[in-house]
Amino acid sequence: MKERGCRVRALTFQFEGIAAGELKAAKAVAKAAGVKQRVVRLPDLREASDIKGSRFPGLPPTYIPMRNAVFYSLAASYAEEARADFIVGGHNKDDLRVFRDVGPRFFATLQSAFWAGSKMLNQRKTRILRPLSSKTKPEVIRLASSLGVPLGLTWSCHRDGAEHCWRCDGCAVRTRSFERAGVPDPLKSRPSGEYS
Repeated sequence: MKERGCRVRALTFQFEGIAAGELKAAKAVAKAAGVKQRVVRLPDLREASDIKGSRFPGLPPTYIPMRNAVFYSLAASYAEEARADFIVGGHNKDDLRVFRDVGPRFFATLQSAFWAGSKMLNQRKTRILRPLSSKTKPEVIRLASSLGVPLGLTWSCHRDGAEHCWRCDGCAVRTRSFERAGVPDPLKSRPSGEYS
């Protein structure tokens, strides 16, 4: 979006149970990109693993009920405030295998709801864009690498700690995706404590 001449702003959502490393990484990536970032705190929004007695069969413990309806509604609010032309999400093709709220039908309906519910978004025809939706995780990594994205600043681990645990599902998916992309993972060669 920056290459298209857009002024970019980033939203980061801080919810119950989010790994501290993910928040630090989001701030580091935004700073490296020269992008203004806003952190939205949602202390009552919980992952499935943090909901007592919850049962979400077939979904990972990191599933948040109606996550994208919540996140994109807050993004639409920020878009009104910023008078934005686009709301951009980074969902990839692999996400659709697990989550229904990353598919084209969900976003088409959400787009209509935003235009119906906001005079400003309707007048500006503020659109939801998902430029990575047709790419797999390895394809996204190859693209990011070719664009010079600082992949060494990113975070994938679902556990708290100063470094990735390399045992959780997030770490396993990251390792597999970098290997399939044929791109060396800069986190695997980075000195310990770089986020500190």
